[in-house]
Amino acid sequence: MEKLKERWGISSNFQIIMILIVFAVTGSSSVYVTKPVLGFFGIVKENFDYTFFYYVLKILLVFPIYQVLLVFFGWIFGQFQFFWNFEKKMLSRMGFKRFFK
Repeated sequence: MEKLKERWGISSNFQIIMILIVFAVTGSSSVYVTKPVLGFFGIVKENFDYTFFYYVLKILLVFPIYQVLLVFFGWIFGQFQFFWNFEKKMLSRMGFKRFFK
């Protein structure tokens, strides 16, 4: 636990618990929210001859939804600053660094 607290720059075990809860809730929620979003755009599994393409679209859509929900649930659980910094770090590593100057 101490290594994790040092790496993440947090001070209490309570914060670790909140952060892990946010990761769990966000992962589950992003997958759950993706299906209605695809349905809103008329993208349903039955429209595809190969379900592989449907799942590729679903995975591509999960990523941005996850990013938004991660910051949102971080805010709900009182860990906004941690997750905002986490997002900036992750997105800058993916090539979006110029947006966070």
